[in-house]
Amino acid sequence: MNSPPVRPRQVCARCLRPQAACLCPLARPTAHRTEVLVLQHPQEQRHVKNSVTLLRLSLASCELVVGDRFAPDMLQGLLHRPGRQTLLLYPDVPAAPAPPAADTTAGMPLRLVVLDATWRKSLRMLLEHPALAALPRLSLDAPAPTRYRAIRAARRADQVSTLEATVHALAMLEGPAFDAAPLLDAFGRFVEGVSARQGHPPEAPAGSSPATS
Repeated sequence: MNSPPVRPRQVCARCLRPQAACLCPLARPTAHRTEVLVLQHPQEQRHVKNSVTLLRLSLASCELVVGDRFAPDMLQGLLHRPGRQTLLLYPDVPAAPAPPAADTTAGMPLRLVVLDATWRKSLRMLLEHPALAALPRLSLDAPAPTRYRAIRAARRADQVSTLEATVHALAMLEGPAFDAAPLLDAFGRFVEGVSARQGHPPEAPAGSSPATS
């Protein structure tokens, strides 16, 4: 007896997720002045726990480029835009020290570069691309407790999801003009949905454990 044909999963054309896990209802259009460029490692692209899709759907000016090795000319074109100052969201670490602080122009529009990868892979991307390593750095002073640990382990105690890191960075750069709450709330519901589909127990209340990423 022949088995019934397997029907392909229905995929949302906008978020590219299966319809059962579509992120579009969670997207919260969020006003911001800073351009965001996400360089995403290929292994993160279709990861069900990845937060960048929700970030891209919610930010009006968020460019996503997938890759782990970039030609120098291509990378320069991605990193720099006329009339904008570029910052890299990355901590000052011994393996990849931040360059000396550069002169900045007050009020100049910004372009924020974010690496979406595991800690090891993001460090490798930085070390293999001198143009990335030369960018002025922006570090998160004290990341708020993350909800990401409910679905994804972290190797460093100060790590947060790419969405959380980007949202906190925009809040640092733009101050009260940037409203982070709706997008962080949407991220919390994204985590709850992934956790429920994977059969994880409910997450502990935020702040009950050390911040992770």
